[in-house]
Amino acid sequence: MCLPILVFCRNDFRKGAKSGLFSFFCKQKSKYMQSSVLVLIFASVVILSYFFNIVSNKTRIPSVLLLMGSGMLFAFFERNTLVSAQAINKLVEVLGIMGLIMIILEASLDLHITKDKKLMIVKAFVSGLIILLASSFAIAYLLNHWLNEPFIECLIYATPLSIVSSAILIPSLGQLTPEKKEFLIYESSFSDILGILFFNYLISEGSTQPLNAVFYLGQMGLSIVLSIAFAFVLVYYLGKIKLHIKFFLIFAVLSALYALGKITHLPSLLIILFFGLIINNRQFFQDIPWVNKNIPDEESFKELEGQLKSVTAETAFLVRTFFFILFGYSIDIAKLAVQEVQILGSIIVVILLVVRLLFLRYLNPKENPLPELFLMPRGLITILLFYSIPSSRELEHFNTGILFFVILVTAVLMMIGLMSVKNEKEVVDL
Repeated sequence: MCLPILVFCRNDFRKGAKSGLFSFFCKQKSKYMQSSVLVLIFASVVILSYFFNIVSNKTRIPSVLLLMGSGMLFAFFERNTLVSAQAINKLVEVLGIMGLIMIILEASLDLHITKDKKLMIVKAFVSGLIILLASSFAIAYLLNHWLNEPFIECLIYATPLSIVSSAILIPSLGQLTPEKKEFLIYESSFSDILGILFFNYLISEGSTQPLNAVFYLGQMGLSIVLSIAFAFVLVYYLGKIKLHIKFFLIFAVLSALYALGKITHLPSLLIILFFGLIINNRQFFQDIPWVNKNIPDEESFKELEGQLKSVTAETAFLVRTFFFILFGYSIDIAKLAVQEVQILGSIIVVILLVVRLLFLRYLNPKENPLPELFLMPRGLITILLFYSIPSSRELEHFNTGILFFVILVTAVLMMIGLMSVKNEKEVVDL
């Protein structure tokens, strides 16, 4: 539905609105009608994304894969554009940052910590950390050998490829059992956060020096303390604000803190994580007098939690929709046909599968590793970090088609993994 509208409208802008769908709305080129068509395009994309969610629930095909496919299809029909590739990439980067904030907040709001979940949380943390590091170093050695580039730069490129994308995974877990769903939410969230911290360390000056590593760990410890303090302050003011319009103010504050953290090279993403955890785990702070006195009562807290979850989910859906449509549009399909991209990309995917299989077997040697083995999509975080690589640390011979290839293949593998859940889910329901 949306694709023909996009194609005809873009063609109309280029041809001066002499034919096509745009001329149906007006017979002369005017800024007002162009704006109306843009509104129609945006609305159609949102409706299309909602339709994809319905299709995803019925077929187990990830909705983000359908969104990327739509963007690629649009790019295939519309080769010429009035918008530069640089502008598209910058828009993708900005949407990626907003999507990252929304996804981490959405995930943290779903993490209810109880004493009986301690072992599972520890397992998810260790899984996210070990798989991230093992995959990063294995892929770095591959790139170092294949491309004959410096190892530390290869590790910088390997790290984004080793991060499981919670932006793609979490919205697709509806068919899993509660235990597996919760483990994967924790694991992907830890993978995101630990991956970003490791990546930021690698691109920092003097990252190869041991003293710098100690300094960075101390900085991260201080950031955790400050993040918890900031999170409590935000929760306090969230309860005090009497106006109905307050959640987007909180989002704006969180976004500003994240941006300031990026500028000052502090892991400000932790503020977002702890803010969501405090909202969803009030029981841990009931015995602290000052905290219990200065945050909303339990009834008000539950109401705030429900409203925040709803607004966050809706906003994350909107940002995710436009991010993956634009990302699919920005993919150069011709690069996927390059033999080196296919070979190197396939080897990277095999490395990711082998590392994940070995660790999952180590964690639960008696359990079937499916579907968790295939639920390792790369996406928003991977793309965002690739855009963040400093020009001085870029690899000379790395083909960005490898990035596109790995993202698409791991999304397809996730689809296969979700389809394998069908029989298990039916047995559980019975």
